[in-house]
Amino acid sequence: MSLRFCRPAALFSAVLLAACASHPSQPAAQPKALPEGLRADVAVLETTDIHSNILSYDYYKQKADPTLGFERTVTLIRKARSQFTNSLLFDAGDTIQGSVLADYQAQVQKIGCGQELAIYKAMDAIGYDGGTIGNHEFNYGLPYLSQVTNTPMNVDGGSQQHCAGPHYPLVLANVDSVRDGKPIFQPWTIIERKFAAFTPDGSQLSVPLKIAIIGFAPPPIMQWDKQNLAGKVTVTGVVEAAQKYMPEIQAQHPDLVIAILHGGMNNAPYTPDMENGGWYLAGVPGIDVLLMGHEHTDFPGPRFAHMQDVDDERGYVRGVPAVMGGFFGKDLGVIRLALVRQQGHWTVDKSKTLSQVWPICPPVVSRGKPSVSPANCVPADPQIPLVVGKVQQAAIDYVNTPIGQSQLRMSSYFADEGDMSALAPVNAAQIDYTQRELPATHPELAKVPVLGSAAAFRTGFGGPDDYTDVLPGPLTLRSAADLYFYPNTLSAVKLDGKGLKAWLEQSAQRFNRIDPNATGEQQLINEKYVGYNFDQIQGGIAYVIDVSKPAGQRIVKLSYHGKPVQPAQSFVVVTNNYRASGGGHFPGLDGNNIVLAAPDGTREIVAQWLQKHPSLDSKDVPAASWHFARLKTHGPVVFTSAGDKQAVAQGDGLHNITQLRDNGDGTAVYSIDLSH
Repeated sequence: MSLRFCRPAALFSAVLLAACASHPSQPAAQPKALPEGLRADVAVLETTDIHSNILSYDYYKQKADPTLGFERTVTLIRKARSQFTNSLLFDAGDTIQGSVLADYQAQVQKIGCGQELAIYKAMDAIGYDGGTIGNHEFNYGLPYLSQVTNTPMNVDGGSQQHCAGPHYPLVLANVDSVRDGKPIFQPWTIIERKFAAFTPDGSQLSVPLKIAIIGFAPPPIMQWDKQNLAGKVTVTGVVEAAQKYMPEIQAQHPDLVIAILHGGMNNAPYTPDMENGGWYLAGVPGIDVLLMGHEHTDFPGPRFAHMQDVDDERGYVRGVPAVMGGFFGKDLGVIRLALVRQQGHWTVDKSKTLSQVWPICPPVVSRGKPSVSPANCVPADPQIPLVVGKVQQAAIDYVNTPIGQSQLRMSSYFADEGDMSALAPVNAAQIDYTQRELPATHPELAKVPVLGSAAAFRTGFGGPDDYTDVLPGPLTLRSAADLYFYPNTLSAVKLDGKGLKAWLEQSAQRFNRIDPNATGEQQLINEKYVGYNFDQIQGGIAYVIDVSKPAGQRIVKLSYHGKPVQPAQSFVVVTNNYRASGGGHFPGLDGNNIVLAAPDGTREIVAQWLQKHPSLDSKDVPAASWHFARLKTHGPVVFTSAGDKQAVAQGDGLHNITQLRDNGDGTAVYSIDLSH
């Protein structure tokens, strides 16, 4: 049941635009009294964490991927609009970054002030009612963000220039300029729409709806993008920001208040810098609907099954209808909002309000287990490729620029089990860059050992194709982008041996504690500890991880060039700006011990290093630096990776890995024999 109102959209016809001009969206004068018991159903639709995955395409494997892409989400949006008479569509952020296409427009062929960003063109083609800003929107810096969102900002390095931007309002309440203390985006706004409602006797009326939207970014952006934001903006906790602006919003007497949070839920004790404050935001009086994101998961969904005051089946958080619509365009969040007129106000009828997440690829049951089949995915909307086709092809052509040859297969299928083939070139490039650049600013550190730290960013979270896999043969810029997924910049920190061990102990939380005496299957990987926080360090060090020991006591051997690392021994460790500034909450990493903050992106540094090694082989990269402590178990220790990759493990020297069973969805369960 799609609400019919004038949305500015790039592909609307001149006739419709003229109709919008002659019939402004301001609602007609509200009747003196709407009848009691009047009812209206409104579908509140949400996308989040699209990460500029506009088309269903894998840039790294150079092939179509029907399991993701905004062009397929659009098909669901059109379906929802045909099913619901009244609908509203919002985006919860992490929109402009995250794909090769996004990097191409931001860093390679930078778009001009008069050009609209490809993702916003695609979103305008379907028409949005509002959105907010996610943490990754800040990755390319405030000047770029200001330009592409058409938001003049009074910040250092900002611009007051108006440029092409999305045709819908962006709201952000908890990020303020240091210069004047004012929000860099409008913190909230009111949108007004006409919608169909029904009297108790079944008569239909067209009535106005006044909706307030307020947006929030995750407060840790000050750590994650410190180099882009420090000294330019300040960040407020989501609850504090909501409490600040709710009186202003309520003074406008909205019928509905929708909070759009780029964040998920955590009901640990609240702090103003909480990353996922949705549970607490839902408790702020006056918020009627909560839209969430950032966590790359679904709500309602089983991940939140045991959280207090959360209904993970009907989609309520502390009594507030809420939704979180996945990531990469894989899903559409849908709240079927039932409104009823009582005592002169619209209220939410919770007995008839329900939240759902609609997948673009409805799961099919195979061998009693749900799995995703590309054949079961909804078709792509034909309009979206027309909007972005030219820039999409330009980005593909760019990443296919040759940069060398490789004798090695560099993959992350078994990065959690000790295969460092995809991490070694990253660490080699980081170490080489730092050894050349650091002495210019810190000559006193010229003889301090430089180590490299890297994590495998693609370890299957997004499905069986979500792994790095650079085959032997020609290398292109696409290869570098596959090896280093995010547009981070390089940073180096100085720490001692004690700090180095603490870093590795934190990383080793990637594993569950294994009981040698257990006879049943034990999962090796701790799914609550994300793969991009499993840092693996190289550069002359060697260490052993004992997964039979509790977290914090697992690094049982740590040496540098064969000698035990001493607690006071000095090291420089090269990482990325996210980690060096406190991302992941690693001990001793808070931005205060950074000795090199490079202006160059790590991906570009890796590409340049590969060009310097035009025939890459094993002698050019450091050897694997760690392995598991030998442990004989009574039952199998298992993990999941892409199916039929046992030969890859053996080719990289992991002869203790065996595929046990195929899951039927492109993944397989493997066992690892820790006694070898």
